Amino acid sequence: MTTTLFRGGPVYSPADPFATALLVEDEAVAWVGSADAAPEADSVVELAGALVAPAFVDAHVHTTATGLALTGLDLSAARSLAEALGLVAAAARAAPGLPLLGGGWDETSWSERRAPTVAELDRAAAGAVVYLARVDRHCAVVSNALRAAVPEAAGLAGFAADGPVRLGADRRFARVAYGTLTPAQRRDAQRAARARAAELGIGCLHEMGGPDLGGEPDLAGLLALARDEPGPQVVGYWGELAAVDRARELGAHGCAGDLLVDGSLGSHTALLSAPYADAPTRGHAYLDADDVARHLGACADAGLQAGFHAIGDAALATVCAGLARGHHRPGGGLARTGPVRVEHAECPDEATIGVLASCGVLASVQPAFDARWGGPSGTYAQRLGPARARAMNPFAAMAAAGVPFAFGSDAPVTPLDPWGAIRAAVRPSTPAHAMSARAAFAAHTRGGWRATGSAPPGDAGVLVPGAPATLAVWSAGDLVVQAPDPRVAAWSTDPRAGIPGLPDLDGEPPVCLRTLVRGRTVYESPGAAG
Repeated sequence: MTTTLFRGGPVYSPADPFATALLVEDEAVAWVGSADAAPEADSVVELAGALVAPAFVDAHVHTTATGLALTGLDLSAARSLAEALGLVAAAARAAPGLPLLGGGWDETSWSERRAPTVAELDRAAAGAVVYLARVDRHCAVVSNALRAAVPEAAGLAGFAADGPVRLGADRRFARVAYGTLTPAQRRDAQRAARARAAELGIGCLHEMGGPDLGGEPDLAGLLALARDEPGPQVVGYWGELAAVDRARELGAHGCAGDLLVDGSLGSHTALLSAPYADAPTRGHAYLDADDVARHLGACADAGLQAGFHAIGDAALATVCAGLARGHHRPGGGLARTGPVRVEHAECPDEATIGVLASCGVLASVQPAFDARWGGPSGTYAQRLGPARARAMNPFAAMAAAGVPFAFGSDAPVTPLDPWGAIRAAVRPSTPAHAMSARAAFAAHTRGGWRATGSAPPGDAGVLVPGAPATLAVWSAGDLVVQAPDPRVAAWSTDPRAGIPGLPDLDGEPPVCLRTLVRGRTVYESPGAAG
């Protein structure tokens, strides 16, 4: 038995709102209380005022793609089409003849307002195999060399001879492109992503795997890596319709995640009840209500968690219709191993919110989407018009109805940035949708564990005796108790209120000094206390 005492700083714990010390015994929290009354320990970490809090859970990540963005070709910072093509050319020169996998481009932020043509991409990449996903990862530009390697894609939905590919064509190109990665390249990317997550105080990642998202070797390799090497835990999901046997064989926690009911707003493939404001389409349906019900039944029979990707209002209505049918199947009901998950859930109306709440569906959401694409002139307003865009991501209404939340990033769509996600939920582009900081923090910690169905009350995601010692230490400045109203910075800073404080979201972002996963240090900054 090994014990470590953290003392001399606030501890965010419901067990003692005034706690200034915490004892870790092997993998668990053993004691929380005042530093003056702390028990002896084998080692002591002097916090010097630093905050101890539950580690974050990022409930929606593509780990290999995130690692590739961190270490390779990332176009998210490109300010123009020309700049993006320059980055492609530089990557091609650095690795002549090798396939180039990247992404992050967003034509809505470029003066040219368009994606690269195939000819432009071929010139920049010197004829290499290239697959570059749009920032939302629901369409891509691909080079002629990759097109030649996948001739069957020309007959699939969403194929374009000289422009971005979408739908089935994009999925097919993605599967082949990511299949060019060697096992060593995948491992290096996964290690980079897990290391970055640990550096940000993230103790667990929910991996969204699937046939077109790296495939079986990618998910199996990541789960093995997480078992064998220190770092954030990984909960794996496999997004394939009714493929419960394959999900179980891969070690996935659920047959869920990015099982697509629709696509994305940025690529005009999210399924809407009314046409887009800037394109003559209502998006695309990958599944119908019968598919949803069949998937729920297969997962219930197999004892695996179920879930879906649904963004548009019509896609969410499809999920609701499938839920109703799933509830009434003979001997049925929903999956017994955790709540049904809906990833993104950006456009629910009042009726949909009511169904999600009554069925106990968990919304796995990404507040950073609103921060990046919301607002009166953002991509959402361009796609839907200002009125429909303002109605998106109604976090407050969903929470009031009783819909449980888990927060994630969808990295590399938006970066790993848990404090940024909390701020986005507390300061959304539509103020009426705001959550309190405490609720948002809970969604990004305990909510992530509850999203798996594996955290009973008082267990993972809170710092109480007996809970896993998965925590982070933060240099965070003054702590306040914040209200959701953006006009009010805090409604109580008095410690006598007995409510644990959180970092001021309008101040400098907290800096992670140390991250523990089940009692094991997986990250320590050069300036860490102790």
